[in-house]
Amino acid sequence: MKIMSAKKYLIGAFVLPFLFSGTISAESAEKPEAYGVDDSGAVWRSTSDLGNHCWRTGYWTPAMATIECDPDLFPEPVAVVAAPAPAPAAPRNVTFSADALFDFDSAQLKPAGAQALDEFVRGLEGVNYDLITATGHADRIGSADYNKRLSIRRAESVKNHLVSRGIDANRIYADGVGEAGSETGDTCNRMSGKALKDCLAPDRRVDIEVSGSN
Repeated sequence: MKIMSAKKYLIGAFVLPFLFSGTISAESAEKPEAYGVDDSGAVWRSTSDLGNHCWRTGYWTPAMATIECDPDLFPEPVAVVAAPAPAPAAPRNVTFSADALFDFDSAQLKPAGAQALDEFVRGLEGVNYDLITATGHADRIGSADYNKRLSIRRAESVKNHLVSRGIDANRIYADGVGEAGSETGDTCNRMSGKALKDCLAPDRRVDIEVSGSN
C-alpha cells in the first residue's frame, strides 16, 4: 500500500510541472506592458491631486517610457535657428564735383581731389564689391565732341588713381558721357562768362558707383 502511494505521488509530480510550464510559455509570448491598460487598451491613469499620471507596472523601465506618460524623461527639442543670411549692401553712389577733383577744363587730379579719392578707397575696406564704375561728365561750354573726350579723360584719371591705391583695374570701369546727364537743365541759359561757368558747376562731375555685397 505504501508503494502505490509513492507511485501516485510521482505521477503527480510529473503532471504538475508539465501543466505549469505551459502557462509560463503563454505568458512569456506576450510583450510585457510598461503601463497598466484596460480591456480596450487604454492606459490606466490616476486622478489624484498630484496630477493625471499613468500607472506603471512591475515591468516598467526607463527604456519603456513613453512621452505621453513620462514627458519629464524626454528632453525638450532644441530649436535650431538658421543664422540669417547677410543682407546685401546697398550700392554706394558717390558724386565728386569735377571742380573738387580737377581745375576747370582739365583732367589732371588736384591734390585735394586725390585726397578725396583716398578717403573713398578707405571706405571700401570690408566691402565685397563686384564693380566700380566711374562716369565722367562735362558742362556744355565748348563743343560736344570736346566735352565727350574731356569727360572720358577725367574718368580715366579717377580710375588710374584708384588703381594706384590697390584697387584691381579689372574691377573698375571708366567712361565719359560728355554733356549728357546735365543737372542744371535750362537754369543757366541766360548767363554768360564767369556766371555761366559757376552756374554749370553741377554738370562738371564724376559719378562713382560701387556694386557689391557685405
